[in-house]
Amino acid sequence: MNIRLHIERLVIDGLRLNGSDGALLKASLEAELGRLLADRGVSGEIAAGGAVPCVDAAPMQVTREATPAQIGRGIAHSVFSGIAKQ
Repeated sequence: MNIRLHIERLVIDGLRLNGSDGALLKASLEAELGRLLADRGVSGEIAAGGAVPCVDAAPMQVTREATPAQIGRGIAHSVFSGIAKQ
């Protein structure tokens, strides 16, 4: 099964990213979401080959000490939980 995921917009309120932090967050998000999809798969409409135009991801809290990689992984889990509800 091939899954094509397109994240058009990611809104992160109240978080300052410096220099390469945005790229690190993005890479971490993509890697973790890919791992979750490969390990756990999908069900419902997505597994049947359907398209889902929008996935609601749960809000998450981020501590000041969180690294961009940790934030990316957290976002991936939030997005995956939204995908799993489809």
